[in-house]
Amino acid sequence: MNEARESRLHPFAAWWAVPLRLIVGYGFIAHGLAKLSRGPSGFSNTLHALGVPAPDVMAWATILVELTGGFAVLIGAFVSVASIPLAVVLLVAMFSVHLPYGFSSIKLVAVTAAGAQFGPPGYEVALLYLAALAALVVGGSGPFSIDGLLTSRGQEGPRGHSGGSRS
Repeated sequence: MNEARESRLHPFAAWWAVPLRLIVGYGFIAHGLAKLSRGPSGFSNTLHALGVPAPDVMAWATILVELTGGFAVLIGAFVSVASIPLAVVLLVAMFSVHLPYGFSSIKLVAVTAAGAQFGPPGYEVALLYLAALAALVVGGSGPFSIDGLLTSRGQEGPRGHSGGSRS
């Protein structure tokens, strides 16, 4: 990249993390709230049908991971640490639910008078979430983050490095 273009981009280089944090954090929170609003027992029944051991415990654990981890990502707080249980939830969902349905998250089954009907989603979205979490762990939480605030006060982030930009 030439120097003129690089100097134009530099002041905004760390901002990529903000929309990524917002959408990923919100996505996890929305999924956790959806499970909670339908009743954890409904999600527990799904886990039981999939053969997950201790489905009641795992249902609550998943809901708590999605809500607390999603909030941590949203505000950029200890993203490296929060990403671990979030990645585990994604990997379990991907291998136990989505893998048999292939890659695509959208499977158009039919178009009827009532509208489009879709089949079960594949693992595409889980991979996107995993890639976004990896980008935030490697690239930092960016501006307007708790990790960045801790770094600016002279403290180290959760992995011993800045939570902000790595430019």
